[in-house]
Amino acid sequence: GELGGMGLIRNAVEQGRQAVDNIARSINRKIQAEYDLIIVGAGPAGISASLNAHKHNLKTLTLEQDTLGGAVYTFPRSKVVMTNPMNLPLYGKVKFRQTNKDTLLKIWNEALGKNEIKIKEKIKVESIESVSGYFNINTNTGETFNSRKVLLSIGRRGTPRKLNVPGEVSQKVAYRLLEPENISGKNIMVVGGGDSAVESAMLLSENNHVSLSYRKDSFSRIKPENSRKIKEAMNDGKVDVLFNTQVKKIGEKTIELVAEEIEEPAILENDLVFVFIGGELPTDFLKKAGIEIKTMRGEALISHKG
Repeated sequence: GELGGMGLIRNAVEQGRQAVDNIARSINRKIQAEYDLIIVGAGPAGISASLNAHKHNLKTLTLEQDTLGGAVYTFPRSKVVMTNPMNLPLYGKVKFRQTNKDTLLKIWNEALGKNEIKIKEKIKVESIESVSGYFNINTNTGETFNSRKVLLSIGRRGTPRKLNVPGEVSQKVAYRLLEPENISGKNIMVVGGGDSAVESAMLLSENNHVSLSYRKDSFSRIKPENSRKIKEAMNDGKVDVLFNTQVKKIGEKTIELVAEEIEEPAILENDLVFVFIGGELPTDFLKKAGIEIKTMRGEALISHKG
């Protein structure tokens, strides 16, 4: 998945720590503001930043639009997360290379609780305004906070990419898989061709009839172990992989797929749909915050207008 690769969680933790080290050196105490630092996002980077800000004695507020852990919270419970050892501020070195979501969340909660750091969850930052040397942070709850510095650790997972097909706005459609063990006896369609899609399909196949729709003709960007396992699942008839297909319509009890070589859409019985097709870059939000985004040779160059 998005954070499932070797070392990516460790890198996020390290980047959050380094960002706060730099911020702590540049705080201007003469500027009148409620907080020294507001951190937007409580994934691995945001949690690390929050701990390091406490270490630097910065008056800090951390806002999370969803739940503590960010993308890691959305991992299936039994998913194995591959990481290198990481240094968590005020906690120390965490030495493991294979673990699961619950263990990671327990470590982060222990570190935050020990230092009496509280994360404000279910609060989404709508806009950030630069005002005379400090920032106003406006939220979906109507609350406004101000701070000398702001650290964005929002990632891409918070805004999942949509299929944009009829019927997608339905309770049967989800963009994350939290408790696969509680789902059984269902006809399920998983959409996507990355690690998250493949892993979710295999987990769900234990107690359900699972199909996977992927718009390309083969899996080209999944980890070798996932490639081996999905081939076994296909050969054993546990997962029906439908290459070169796309979702056309989602009905109450059905789902329609189209393929280039088939004139009429295929209509399958369906109870649940899980969509894993990546996330949208928060471009509009960044522009509203006064951040200028330019693309050069396929890479995004980001700078603040102020």
